[in-house]
Amino acid sequence: MSLPFTILLPFFFSILSPHFVSLTHSKVARLGISSTTRPAETVDVSSSNSDLKFLYYDQSLDHFTFTPESYQTFQQRYVINAKHWAGSKANAPILAFLGEEASIESDLYVGFFQDNGPRLKALLVYIEHRYYGKSVPFGSAEEALKNATTLGYLNAAQALADYAAILVHVKEKYSAKHSPIIVVGGSYGGMLAAWFRLKYPHIALGALASSAPLLYFEDTRPKFGYYHIITKVFKEKSERCYKTIRKSWDEIDRVAAKSNGLLILSKKFKTCAPLSRSFDIKDFLDSIYAESVQFNGNPDDLVAILCNAIDNPQNRKNYILDQIFAGVVAFFGNQSCYDTDLVILPTNNAIAWSWQACTLWVIKHTHKLMHFPINMEELTYITIYQ
Repeated sequence: MSLPFTILLPFFFSILSPHFVSLTHSKVARLGISSTTRPAETVDVSSSNSDLKFLYYDQSLDHFTFTPESYQTFQQRYVINAKHWAGSKANAPILAFLGEEASIESDLYVGFFQDNGPRLKALLVYIEHRYYGKSVPFGSAEEALKNATTLGYLNAAQALADYAAILVHVKEKYSAKHSPIIVVGGSYGGMLAAWFRLKYPHIALGALASSAPLLYFEDTRPKFGYYHIITKVFKEKSERCYKTIRKSWDEIDRVAAKSNGLLILSKKFKTCAPLSRSFDIKDFLDSIYAESVQFNGNPDDLVAILCNAIDNPQNRKNYILDQIFAGVVAFFGNQSCYDTDLVILPTNNAIAWSWQACTLWVIKHTHKLMHFPINMEELTYITIYQ
């Protein structure tokens, strides 16, 4: 399910242009690493925007230990846009977008940079997060994502050190010693921006952390969390829709308890593969409800579309699971079958993010929509809703 891996993305796209690239489905290209000596940076000639200069920095694999393996390097991609920069003599600022769990192409249309870069006459820098996009160590994504040993270098501390190295390099390259740097990020990237300012105050003068769940941890999480907001949005959109969703969980359990219950549910929801447990269909529905709120209005009112279908199913079917299935059809469109694993396509980016989500933090989610227990063994967070 996509939810555990997109939990740290809440409303990140509010600072992006409408022409964003989906983080969930962005692809990871392999990057071959040569064993020979490489220059500090190389130019990516595939760039089609003349204002954007795609570069690679020869990045250290491990910034914190001194074993022979720690001296390995990989090529980390970053982008420079100097079109509106007033130059080092003017001490013009540098705006640095710290990449999150996505390929760098997802960050090149950040509205804040497009709006304020020209106004501030700033040098714009975009840095891709290690293990995402083309910034892949160990020669290929297949090798980098192979096991815990290679994935062990994928964490926030290493990423922050990467950004520090590249920003120092950029200042040296452009003779911009006195140009102040403001780091910017959204959601997980926003967390990185705030942490970067704390850890490297000698590099960044300030940080803008947009929609960053910095306090969303065990001892500091807000009283009303992620799922509370999802519940609130559904309830405000349609009380009837909210009640139908809430009641549906018990109905799924009731049907699943029958001798052929899972087969009935598979047919009712037209799943592409027979269900092996009721949890899978709940997990699937949970993802739909959560993502409809998280990405609501981008560009459509997804919650309204869902609730309209649930409240007014075709053929006026009043059976609760028919109503819920009407919502599925409205969300995905009319299909011959529905893949309950559709939202966990095994892209390299998703694999990398799942590692981070499961090893760096396990965020507790308080909510009132949950009607069946969280299965911590499967590291999933189930929604809606009591």
